[in-house]
Amino acid sequence: MAAAATRLISRLTLVTGGGSGIGRAVCQRFASEGASVVVADISEESANETLGSLQGDLRGQGHMAGVVDVSSKESITKLVTSIQTRYFQPPSVCVNAAGITRDDFLLNMTEEEFDKVIQVNLKGSFLVTQAVAQALVACGAPKGSIVTVGSIVGKVGNVGQANYAASKAGVEGLTRTAAKELSRFGIRCNCVLPGFISTPMTDKVPEKVITKMKSLVPMGRMGEPAEVADVCAFLASDDSRYITGASVEVTGGLFIG
Repeated sequence: MAAAATRLISRLTLVTGGGSGIGRAVCQRFASEGASVVVADISEESANETLGSLQGDLRGQGHMAGVVDVSSKESITKLVTSIQTRYFQPPSVCVNAAGITRDDFLLNMTEEEFDKVIQVNLKGSFLVTQAVAQALVACGAPKGSIVTVGSIVGKVGNVGQANYAASKAGVEGLTRTAAKELSRFGIRCNCVLPGFISTPMTDKVPEKVITKMKSLVPMGRMGEPAEVADVCAFLASDDSRYITGASVEVTGGLFIG
């Protein structure tokens, strides 16, 4: 991991879905660059596990774990309030990494399977982005960076994932609109579109499907959560200060056409 050392020193960062997979890798990467990290997850146990793995020896660093259900506005409001109570400021960086799948063929997919994925992946990203942006604008913060984890599936679709693909396509539209509206407040909004990454989400995928997927990736392997986290760190930092409304693909070349 080629850490650009301390790009994120003393940046307060909220990471949803921080308890596992890409979210956990983001927390670890950001802590290693000097950020104070709020690990938020629906699972308190997972959030605390991530918290225990974070580096905390850089200037003024203090991390915390919080429980959040991103599909609930009330839950998010509570979390943001607790962050402001502890740190006396809102997070200036936010990574929306909370996401779920409920895969099924379109012909069989239940309304519940569709709704649940939209509520967490799309509505959740909206609610967290809105809450963080409102807090930043209210306190007159000079800048902020909101990074939302989309998926390459949002661009190309995927068999058995009508709900997931729709939610991730939605996240890109949300991000581009937020980028247009929030740039005058110094808040940048960007998406990262992972391809086939080894996470708890892909652990459920059968071996033969994994082999088939790898054969479609020009780079010939699955990605690591840390490789997505590296891009999130770039988008959170001033290295990307003129980038907003962008989607960066982290796919090893999967689906480039």
